[in-house]
Amino acid sequence: MSTPRTLSAEKSLVPGWATGTITLGCDYNPEQWDESVWLDDIALMTELGVDLVAINIFGWAQLQPTPGSFDFGRLDRIVELLHAAGIRINLGTGTSSPPPWLARLHPETLPQAADGTIAWPGGRQAWCPSSPVFREKSLELVSAMVERYGAHPAVALWHVSNELGCHNALCYCDTSAAAFRAWLQRRYETLDTLNDAWGTAFWSQRVGDWADVLPPRTTRSAANPAQALDFARFSSDELLASYRAEAAVVRAGSAAPVTTNLMVTAHISTQDYFGWVDDLDLIANDHYLDHRLPDPLAELAFSADLTRGLAKGDPWMLMETSTSAVSWQPINHAKRDGELVRTVLGHVARGADSICFFQWRASRRGAEKFHSALLPHGGTGNSGWAQSLELSAVLDRLSPIVGSRVAARAAMVFSWPAWWAAEGDAQPSGLLRYLPEAHRYHRALRALGVTVDLVAPGTPLTGYDLVIVPTLYTATDAEAAVIADAAELGATVLITPFSGIVDDTDAIHPGSYPGAFRDLLGIVIDEFRPLAAAQAIRLDSGARGSVWSESIQTRGAAIVDAFTDGPAAGSPALTRREVGEGAAWYVATMLDDESLSDLLVRLCAEADVPVTEVGPDVDLVTRVTDTHEATFVINHRDAPVTVPVSGLDLVTGETVTDTTPVAAGAVRVIVTERSNRGA
Repeated sequence: MSTPRTLSAEKSLVPGWATGTITLGCDYNPEQWDESVWLDDIALMTELGVDLVAINIFGWAQLQPTPGSFDFGRLDRIVELLHAAGIRINLGTGTSSPPPWLARLHPETLPQAADGTIAWPGGRQAWCPSSPVFREKSLELVSAMVERYGAHPAVALWHVSNELGCHNALCYCDTSAAAFRAWLQRRYETLDTLNDAWGTAFWSQRVGDWADVLPPRTTRSAANPAQALDFARFSSDELLASYRAEAAVVRAGSAAPVTTNLMVTAHISTQDYFGWVDDLDLIANDHYLDHRLPDPLAELAFSADLTRGLAKGDPWMLMETSTSAVSWQPINHAKRDGELVRTVLGHVARGADSICFFQWRASRRGAEKFHSALLPHGGTGNSGWAQSLELSAVLDRLSPIVGSRVAARAAMVFSWPAWWAAEGDAQPSGLLRYLPEAHRYHRALRALGVTVDLVAPGTPLTGYDLVIVPTLYTATDAEAAVIADAAELGATVLITPFSGIVDDTDAIHPGSYPGAFRDLLGIVIDEFRPLAAAQAIRLDSGARGSVWSESIQTRGAAIVDAFTDGPAAGSPALTRREVGEGAAWYVATMLDDESLSDLLVRLCAEADVPVTEVGPDVDLVTRVTDTHEATFVINHRDAPVTVPVSGLDLVTGETVTDTTPVAAGAVRVIVTERSNRGA
């Protein structure tokens, strides 16, 4: 049995950032309130134990009410009040949403949709990421901010913009078109190379002049998939360039760390965050329970594990979450009793050492006036305030785990470009979706008590005993080789349908499917045989599948299971090939929940990964130091659960044994000495 893996980090924690406690923070919008309220707010922040306050996130219009004039008076006063109270500041650059005058004077800065629709001011982020005018004006503000506050002792962190790309990630205007052409020239250098990469011999799309290259605007038919994939890459890079420009100005005038709040969540797919992380001094994520999904808690766990992957295993910051209901879903559910502590500790269990909320005081006006806050509309007499106090007390008890890392024996390969490409136009089935498939495997492993590290394609997998590769549609030969190396060294690898089909230009790999993984898996796919929406199929073992099937021939792999019925009846459905010290498995359908769980139990046994079948409503995650380990047991069920862990519970102060039940809705963080020190 190998030692549980913790992701290797290329850089340590930001010097001076870690405080030895779980940071409790919040967004504060003092511009929405009369100054007479500020002192009351700061007194209540102190009572609650707030360590960090984000201000000036949407401050541009207040700081620069007209072009060329700045007014820092109110911001100066709130900075000094927070500093006097000993509260550190996460200072926003204020550039997320420009003031109305910018659109009036420079309408060319407004973003456009693929059909030419202009996004007008009145909401958020009404700016084109490629606009040189927006860049110039925003950097003027950032320069003024850094000149004024760059050396202020209260500034612990700089917050560039806010949720970059939440509303304006894809802009198709003429300015963006010119920037896209420049990006392509850097990537491909010549038109011949571009034409080859985009396959423009198809449908008379060959371009003879760079001026003919456009973003993938609305067409009358399916668009060029390679063009769409490159535009997605370009758009992610443009937002990153905007961040880099602001961060460079900040770093030139301040020693405080710089970051921005990512959106690692199910409804945002437009940024390839693995390409962002080296520019961030601290990985910070915004996450809210999404009740539009079938299992919001499973998505929370996936998001937190993926955020930890971006942090390369280092502790990270939850920069925004909600105390209760949000304001932007079709039905905005309030959290039940105890749910605030459970959901927050779900992030802490998976590596968050800082927990911050949107927002401090619930707004009276504006689009988010029904969004929950640490201080609700009803004030300190509201039950929400009592829950905020309870959470703060729990976080204070968790100081011993600060700086520890999450242990995982399993890894999942995750790719934003594969997500973009797999869900493009004209695919064999619109029912096979990238993220839901990744969620299904992660959810099934979570229900088995197996923690998963999420890593980018090409990341070395040494030390992982189980590797899951869900729907990695785009895979280069080099990326496939890393996965094959993991099997050679002893890992059990599972690859799921529609993986390895194309390269990074969305061109089919030469030869038979599954392309980049054909040799590793020892199979050849003759034909994709997707299923109708309501169609279910059976396997010889009794397992059931849906959505997808394939006609497969083995080329060195052993047949573990086969399709009993459906369009691929008689064909292998589950194969296994011994590879070096390990094995490579392939599953050719979407197994139902029970069948998927059975398969993963089998693979965990082969990989010698311990399984504790806690079910889909319990989190079981361990964080480790050199000497101790802390196991989080978060019971979202309405019934007690017992897990095989003994030690001191940091939440209650009690000593528990492996027969001590965790009550319905309860949380335990059980600390023990590490039994495998030096292993």
